[in-house]
Order: sequence, then C-alpha cells, then structure tokens
Amino acid sequence: MKAPGKLYIAGEYAVVEAGFPAIIVALNQFVTVTIEESKNFGTIESEQYKETSVNWRRAGDELVFDNRDNPFHYLLSAIRLTESYARACGRELKFYHLSVNSQLDSKDGKKFGLGSSAAVTVGTVKALCKFYQLPITKDTLFKLAAIAHLDVQGNGSLGDIAASVYGGWIAYHSFDHQWLTSKRDDLPLIDLLALDWPGLSVELLTPPADLRLLIGWTGSPASTSHLVDKVTWAKSMDQLEYRTFLQSSRDCLNRMIQGFRDGAIDIIQRELRLNRKLLQHLSAFSHVPIETVALNSLCAIAEDHGGAAKTSGAGGGDCGIVLIDRHEAVDTLLQDWETQGITTLPLSVHNVMDLV
Repeated sequence: MKAPGKLYIAGEYAVVEAGFPAIIVALNQFVTVTIEESKNFGTIESEQYKETSVNWRRAGDELVFDNRDNPFHYLLSAIRLTESYARACGRELKFYHLSVNSQLDSKDGKKFGLGSSAAVTVGTVKALCKFYQLPITKDTLFKLAAIAHLDVQGNGSLGDIAASVYGGWIAYHSFDHQWLTSKRDDLPLIDLLALDWPGLSVELLTPPADLRLLIGWTGSPASTSHLVDKVTWAKSMDQLEYRTFLQSSRDCLNRMIQGFRDGAIDIIQRELRLNRKLLQHLSAFSHVPIETVALNSLCAIAEDHGGAAKTSGAGGGDCGIVLIDRHEAVDTLLQDWETQGITTLPLSVHNVMDLV
C-alpha cells in the first residue's frame, strides 16, 4: 500500500489550533508498506534502515518487541492502533512480515521535509486494514492515522496525515485535540471513529490551470515537533500577539482558498506573500527561527523571477515553495537556486483516486 508525501503551501503554525485553515498538497513521492502473513513471529524492515530490523512476538493480543531501540515509532503506533480497530471488528490477530520503502528521504538518509512520518503512518494503517479486511473509508483512515501519529509526536495539526490520505491540493482545518483526548477515555474506538470531530474539515481544491508549483530544498533538515513546541511556549508568553497572528492567518487563508475556488492566480500569490510576512512576524515575537538564511535566499530569488515564495511547513530548514504562472520562464530561477546551493525537487502533485 502506498501513501504520498506532502508540502504545506500556507497556514503553518496557525493550523495547529482547532478550526484554523491551511493549504497542503500531496506529492508523487511515496512510502510503500507491504505485509505478508507469517508463523510464530513477525518482523518489521525498512529499505532506509537495512541495518535495523525489528522482531516481534505476541503476549496475548499485545506486540512484544525483541529490540526496542529502533526508528519505527510512528509505524509501531500505527500497528497498535489499527490492531485495536481489528480486534473491535472481530478479527483474530496474526503474525506478519511488514516491509517499508520510502521515496521521501534522500539516499543518504537526509529528510526533505515531505512528511515521511505521516506517510509511513498512513501507509501502515492502509496495509493493515487490507490485511485484516477491515471496513475503511478515507475519513476513517485519516482518524486512525491521526490518533496513531499524535500518540508519538504529541503536537501538530495532522495536516500532513490529511494530505497523505486525501491527496491533491486540500484546504485543511485541524480538529480539537483536547476533545479527542477526553473522548478517547470515554468511548470505544469504533464509536470515536464514527463521530464528527469538532473543527475538522477537508476541502479538495482545484488549482488554476496555469499555476505551477516549484519546490526548493535547502539541504538542512528541521524538527517540526521541536519548532511547534517553541511556538507553543511563546504563545503562553504573549497571548495577544499570538491571537492577532491567528486571526490574520485565518483571514489570509480564507482569501487564498477563495482564490483557488475562483481560479485567480494573482490572489493566490498575493495571499502567499502575506502569509510569509505573518510567519516572519511570528518568528520575531516567538524567537523561533522559521525562515533561515538559505530559505530567505530561496524566496528572494523566486520573487526576482516573478514567483510568490515562502517557507513550507515549520521552517527552520527543509523546503521552500514557489507559486508561479506557467507562462513565466523558470530556467534562470532554477540556475540561481543551484548557485546558492538550493536543490530543486522534481516533484508533482499526486491526486488520490482510491484507497489502494
């Protein structure tokens, strides 16, 4: 089973609050998860971590791992949660060999910031649902993967999960995490999956035909969870500034989403530039380094060549994105990026047609 990676277009940081919007895109680079039934014990392997494989057995319905020091935390969380769903659906748990192969990191293991942990989580849930023949819709897949991912990361909007599940360009509003925490204590998993989650919304967007997405990688990875933690701390220290940022981001994103509905490239570009300024202001009062020197250079070069540019995701490294009219020549832009040590990622948007 495959799950695509993602990139944030706009709305970062504000989207971690329930009901606040972001625009995210799924990409044509994937995590592939395969499962083969086995006897007496199971294994978990990854092409990216060939020196580390996990062997596991069962103690009743619980997975018991022989070596706990492993890079598969999100994957293991997805297994635990999906097997809870399988048990609730009356399935008998089995042994299996699970294999993961990811296109979302470089060959030397560096992360591009394309949501590899989310795609691994989604791919694992999808593969196990098929293996156990469980009833699954995109909404159920999102909720299962979101819970599993949140159990490990502890924060974030789960927009990368949404992009991996629904595909294409999406307008995403996060759900109320506190509500989910309280309901998990009160409700069986199947009932929780059937509920409408407060604040959660996913709208598929159709980009203007002449809109082109360019992606540049700075070569410097960043930790989303750590950066979000720092902004969360700053929010408690300056609540007025933070509330102003949230409202400004919501207004900006609502106009940008309408620009997609209207097919208006000029509006989309204008609001992307404004969202960059809002993130720069957030960085200034939170003291979180969102736009690095390399990302600033990436954006400046793109703006000089007619594109609207900003950081993507939490910033602090990883990728920047450019939205530009297809009629604009980009060869010089890409050459200037290369001169500054910025790698162009030759990726395109992936539209999820079904659950396979």
